[in-house]
Amino acid sequence: MAWRGWAQRGWCCGQAWAAPGAARSCEELSAALARPRLLGRRFNFFIQQKCGFRKAPRKVERKSDTGTSGEAYKRSALVPPVEETVFYPSPYPIRTLVKPFFFTVGFTGFAFGSAAIWQYESLKSRVQSYFDGIKADWLDSIRPQKEGDFRKEINKWWNNLSDGQRTVTGIIAANVFVFCLWRVPSLQRGMIRYFTSNPASRVLCSPMLLSTFSHFSLFHMAANMYVLWSFSSSIVNILGQEQFMAVYLSAGVISNFVSYVCKVATGRYGPSLGASGAIMTVLAAVCTKIPEGRLAIIFLPMFTFTAGTALKAIIAMDTAGMILGWKFFDHAAHLGGALFGIWYITYGHELIWKNREPLVKIWHEMRTNGPKKGGGSK
Repeated sequence: MAWRGWAQRGWCCGQAWAAPGAARSCEELSAALARPRLLGRRFNFFIQQKCGFRKAPRKVERKSDTGTSGEAYKRSALVPPVEETVFYPSPYPIRTLVKPFFFTVGFTGFAFGSAAIWQYESLKSRVQSYFDGIKADWLDSIRPQKEGDFRKEINKWWNNLSDGQRTVTGIIAANVFVFCLWRVPSLQRGMIRYFTSNPASRVLCSPMLLSTFSHFSLFHMAANMYVLWSFSSSIVNILGQEQFMAVYLSAGVISNFVSYVCKVATGRYGPSLGASGAIMTVLAAVCTKIPEGRLAIIFLPMFTFTAGTALKAIIAMDTAGMILGWKFFDHAAHLGGALFGIWYITYGHELIWKNREPLVKIWHEMRTNGPKKGGGSK
């Protein structure tokens, strides 16, 4: 019975009808298989593999559904290799932007609301911190000093930093940490999914924020962090620590949303990562507020120019790159960050930050009154 079943399936007896010798060998095999429990399932499987016909396994080719090959991404060394990553662009591209839009609006409101509460708590505890600082200085003066105290050296270095430099230290540390995660091979797929922004990815919203702290290239990260460190004192003096953090985080999400819109409109899907969009906001805000400030290129310090001229040149270059489809940078994200920085310094500060009083009053009442005791009804 087992041999007849194989003959019907064309496993071994496909050649038996043409060759009598083959039929005889097949009869011997069928007789052997007719014996009960000769060698069990393993023997049946061995005969099936040895004597039968097997179709060669088909090679599965993984193609990107975006219609673009991996060569488009290889042109830039700033992004990870994603040739084998499968993207899933929506058949209705406009619907792809719905969730990112609401995420951008909601996160921006959350960032500025949290910054307002953070500033309230900082002002409330400033007096206590002042007296704690006086006490600490007095204890240091009467306590015997230790030579080569590493902690004291760190505290001395930290106290010598400006408010802006202390503020961006945490941002730089986060970028360095994420950069180290990129070096772990087992994390590559997860990093591409959550730390690169792409409207063709299944995860759309969280990468808009996480990619702001993500760099695959050491040169890319070093250049961005140097610019952020250089402009940190100016931007924090203009906005304050709390407002700066709200602007920086919101800028990262907003610039990525502009990048999404450009990619969907042009059909040029691909991953983007880096803090360039948020840093462009910082740069544009400082240049708009202090247009007569003098700037210089790091490699050519002998050539100086005004901040206003530098901002115009950057906007012109990113506009040309977005129109012409240059792939080395995400010019749409750069342009979106720069325009957001200009808008915020010109109008956004008045519309958003100066209207935070209702929220602060609600938070003050919650902190002052607290939950009512008793809870009985009158």
